[in-house]
Amino acid sequence: MTASTELMAPRAGYLRRKRKERLVWLLRGLVMSLLAIVFLVPFLWMISSSLKQNLDIFELPLRWIPDPVEWRNYIQVWTGERSMLRYFGNSTIVVVATIVGELAVVSLAGYAFGRLRFKGQNALFLVFLATSMVPAQLLLVPRFMFFQQIGLYDTLWALILPGLSSVFATFLLRQHFASAPRELGEAARIDGAGEWRIFARIYLPLARPALAALAILIFDSTWNDFEGPLIMISSEEKYTVPLGLTRFMSDDGTVSMGPAMAGSVSSIIPVLIIFIVFQRHFMSSMARVGLR
Repeated sequence: MTASTELMAPRAGYLRRKRKERLVWLLRGLVMSLLAIVFLVPFLWMISSSLKQNLDIFELPLRWIPDPVEWRNYIQVWTGERSMLRYFGNSTIVVVATIVGELAVVSLAGYAFGRLRFKGQNALFLVFLATSMVPAQLLLVPRFMFFQQIGLYDTLWALILPGLSSVFATFLLRQHFASAPRELGEAARIDGAGEWRIFARIYLPLARPALAALAILIFDSTWNDFEGPLIMISSEEKYTVPLGLTRFMSDDGTVSMGPAMAGSVSSIIPVLIIFIVFQRHFMSSMARVGLR
């Protein structure tokens, strides 16, 4: 009897631990589900409002299902006088150019700081990191004056060029390249490979997870940027999506809420597509970068 009791004790402890883990998992799932609902409510309200008439949007009690459904809001947004197609085209140009340019610049800078050895390297890198302490808003006026003097004000280049450098992205890639196996580069040098070939053929392919994660972050920040276009762009034909949404405001300050909500829903579709399609790849990329 004593022996059987001793054999049953570990099993009873194991079952208690499993029940406790299951309870904790259920509580976590409940909390996360409630938080997800809280964060989804504004988006659901925006979608519902985009299909309503202006007078019905703020009616109380709130009616989630539009009646009648006002599809004309989306027709006005995409085929009206101020079509979102032009704004989407400008944003696409800025986003693609910024992603390609920034990844090229920061990968070279990260490799230089992480793999090469030169005099004053650490001091220069600390100075470079210190620039991140300067608020971006303080640079808006000098940047505006600079682009105005060189003739790039009110062009898409005024939005692309400032995004080609990033302290965070350079630091992330520097850490990645610094932790990469040094033996790979040394073996390539013995075989006669130059520094550029070592970078392009060996270390850059190893940085694909970090580059993928950075590309998604750059897309999100550039697509949703409002402050930069507001300062640098004055012609409506060069407006990006966030700035184009302000065109649904009339001269007296009133907002056509139905079209404005339809435009807002349309503007987040590319972000949602990128997130849904690349969610697994993004999470695995960030996990690998963190492990390094």
